Formats: sequence, C-alpha cells, structure tokens
Amino acid sequence: MDFQNKTILITGATGSFGQRCVRILLDEYQPKKIIIFSRDELKQFQMQEKFNNHERLRFFIGDVRDKERLYRAMDGVDLVIHAAALKQVPAIEYNPFEAIRTNVIGAYNVLTAAIDRGVEKVIALSTDKAANPINLYGASKLCSDKLFISGNNLASGKNTRLAVVRYGNVVGSRGSVIPLFLRQKKTGKLTITDERMTRFLITLDQGVRFVLNSFDHMVGGEIFVPKIPSVKITDLAKAIAPECEIEITGIRPGEKLHEVMVPEDDSRNTLELDNFFLIQPQYHWWNKDYYLNINGQKSKPCADGFRYSSEINTHWLSSDELKILVAEVVKDIETSYSYN
Repeated sequence: MDFQNKTILITGATGSFGQRCVRILLDEYQPKKIIIFSRDELKQFQMQEKFNNHERLRFFIGDVRDKERLYRAMDGVDLVIHAAALKQVPAIEYNPFEAIRTNVIGAYNVLTAAIDRGVEKVIALSTDKAANPINLYGASKLCSDKLFISGNNLASGKNTRLAVVRYGNVVGSRGSVIPLFLRQKKTGKLTITDERMTRFLITLDQGVRFVLNSFDHMVGGEIFVPKIPSVKITDLAKAIAPECEIEITGIRPGEKLHEVMVPEDDSRNTLELDNFFLIQPQYHWWNKDYYLNINGQKSKPCADGFRYSSEINTHWLSSDELKILVAEVVKDIETSYSYN
C-alpha cells in the first residue's frame, strides 16, 4: 500500500512494535502524519527524544478505554494500527477485569471510533495465544479479534474496513524470552518451564512489514497469519548460553507447551498463500472470488483438520540461524531501539 500523504494513528505506539513501525514508515514512506496514541507521558517524551521531535509525528496522551479521546484523535485519520493491549499473562490473571477493559472494551472503542470517523482501514494486532486460548490474555484477544471481524457489519454502508494480523513471539520485545535468557546468563543458570516447549518466532522488522503489507491484501474481516519458523526453547537456551545450567521449573498457569496460530476448527475457512495463511471471514460482505488470487498470489484451501502449530511446523531455525538471531537482538538491546 502507498502510505504517502496518509495520516496514520497507532495505538500503543510507544511499545516495541510501535516504535519500529514508526521508524520504517518514516524511513521508507512519506506519510503525512503519524499519531502516537498511548497513555504513558514518560514513554512519549522518551520517544520524542529518540525521533528528534520529528515534524511528522504527533503525540496524543490517551487510553483506548476512553472513547471520547479516541474520537478526537481519529479526526482526519486514514489508517489505524491497533497495537495497544495488556499482555503480561500473570498480571492479567491477577487483574482480570483490567484486561477486559483494555483488550476487549478498548478494542470496541477503537473500531467504533474508526467507523464513525470514516477511517479507511484498520488492522488490529492479535497473538497466537488467541487461538484455542487457555488464559485470559488469549481469551481477551480472541474477543478482540471477533469484534474487529464483525466490526465490518457495523461499517455496512460506510468505507471503513477492519482486519486482524496474528503472529507469534516477537524476538527481543519487552517481556520476551531472549532478553530474559540474556539476563539469566550472568547467573550461570537459565530457567525453562518445560523442556518439550516450542514457540513460533518472528523478528520485529518482519512483524511490522507483515502488518504494513496486510493493508494491501485486506478487504475486511480477514485474519492474516505469517509463515514463520519454530524453535525449541531448549535449543534457544543453548544458542544463547551453552555454558549455563538449565533448570526446569514447571509450566506456569496459563502457559502452553506449543503454540497454535491456525486451529483445526478454522481450517475449512483458511487459505494458504506463498508467505502467509488467510483465515477468511464467514459472513456475506466479501467476494469469495477475490481470495482466489491476491495481488498476484494464487491461494489454495487448507485441508479440513489442518492446524498450524509450532511443534509440527515444517520450518525450524538451525543452531547457526539462532546464533545470528541472538546477535541481532543483543545489538538492538544495546542501542535500546534508539534512532538518532
């Protein structure tokens, strides 16, 4: 999609995804304006410094729980990327309704404000934990996904279209396992909850570019799932600190052994393309023929019962690839995602 002269609003934009997305948009496109919508004034101040008070950036202090503030922020906005969410599983299990207020009610506020303000396209970020969820974080994000998909019904007769992007663990993001292992490396011991555990991995750049590319493909109501590699957590630990002892601590409440991004029950609505899967909407607002050929890519239906899960993935990172990945994360951490 051509983002030139577009006004783009990103919720939760002071996070890892938002900052990298802003950097790519400024470096490679010519947006008219990027609105940073978040509730933490300190992070906004720090981001302003990192981006040298860039003339195309606007900073709005606000919370997705506040519909009136969203209405004000979306005045004249063309595109929205909804990245704001409460994500820490233990904190959410302890404070469940706070997750509902942000991840579910906040999602509804974003999509209704976007529709009423005439935003052209909205993409909401989801998570692999929303597929067959076993914790409240996953369940709240599944609710958010359903809201954004069905939001296309609310937009009937208007131009706004809404879609969802779902992907796995972002390498090196705040709260992810690689920074944890790097900290634990200094102690000589890494903790792993279960030695059988596998995860999908995607880099921050890959995640951002996949979201931006999905604006090109969407007609409304889709869930886009990138094809990305899997890793065994024990292999990742060995790549980071082969000299360290590994302690098995036991699976935590709400944690999965493996992660799913396309569950079996969605297989009958899922198409496979070269670089991603597309879970089609089940309602009548879309033209099924569109999905036969998407921007030059021919699609094929997935078999009934297909499941895209980290332990049965056909693409696994080798030890050499893991070492390269870890080196990139270390470099990012050392520069603290600072862009001068």
